[in-house]
Amino acid sequence: MKAESILIVEDEAAIREMIAIALDMAGFIVLEAEDAQQAHRIIVDERPSLVLLDWMLPGISGLELARRLKRDESTQEVPVIILTAKGEEDNKIQGLESGADDYITKPFSTRELLSRIKAVLRRSSHRAAERAIDVQGLRLDPVSHRITAHDKAVEMGPTEYRLLEFFMSHQERAYTRSQMLDQVWGGNVYVEDRTIDVHIRRLRKALEPFGFDGFIQTVRGTGYRFSSKVEGRSEAL
Repeated sequence: MKAESILIVEDEAAIREMIAIALDMAGFIVLEAEDAQQAHRIIVDERPSLVLLDWMLPGISGLELARRLKRDESTQEVPVIILTAKGEEDNKIQGLESGADDYITKPFSTRELLSRIKAVLRRSSHRAAERAIDVQGLRLDPVSHRITAHDKAVEMGPTEYRLLEFFMSHQERAYTRSQMLDQVWGGNVYVEDRTIDVHIRRLRKALEPFGFDGFIQTVRGTGYRFSSKVEGRSEAL
C-alpha cells in the first residue's frame, strides 16, 4: 500500500521539524511549507492525503487558507487539521466552521497528534470510497461500480474502470506512465509502458460514443491527464 502524505504548514521551523520527525517515524511521507502561498502550490501539485495547518501564518492566515481550500472544488476534499494556540471555544468553532476536519490546541503530544490524524484519514477514506464523481455528465459510482454518460450505461473492462476512477479522482494533473502504474496497478506488478497505452486506447474507445474520449488527454513528454478543458481532440498515441 502506498504511504499517505502529510503536508505540515507551520512557519516555526523547530515545531515543523518536531512534527516532521514524528510523522516520518509513523511511516508517513512528509511535505513541508512555511506559509499559505507555498502550501497552496504544494496542495495543488502534490495532492497530500492530509494538511496540518497552523492558524497563525505570515501573510494569509491558516484559517483563510482553509476557507479557500474548501471553496475550491479541486481541493475541497483534502482533509485539514488546524493547529493553534487559540484554545477558547469561539476559536474552535471558528476553525471548524472554516471547513477544517479537526482542531488541535498547542501544546499537544505526538501520540494525540498521530491519533487525530489517523481518525481524520479513516473518515476521509470512507467518504471518498462511497462518493460518486460526476464531470459534465460522465458519472462514476464506486458503490454500484457503474459508469454512466448522461444517464446511459458505459461498458468497459475492470482495468479501464480503475484507470478512469484514478483519472476522475485526480483531475487536471499530468501523470507519467510510471506514476499511473504505481497508482492503478500497484508497485509490485510488472507492466510495460505500452500496456498502459493499450488500456488508455480501450478507455477512450469506451468513452468515444458519448463524446468523453477527449477528456483522456496525452501530454507530450510526460504521459496522460484527465481534463474537461478540451482543446480539440486528444493526440494520437
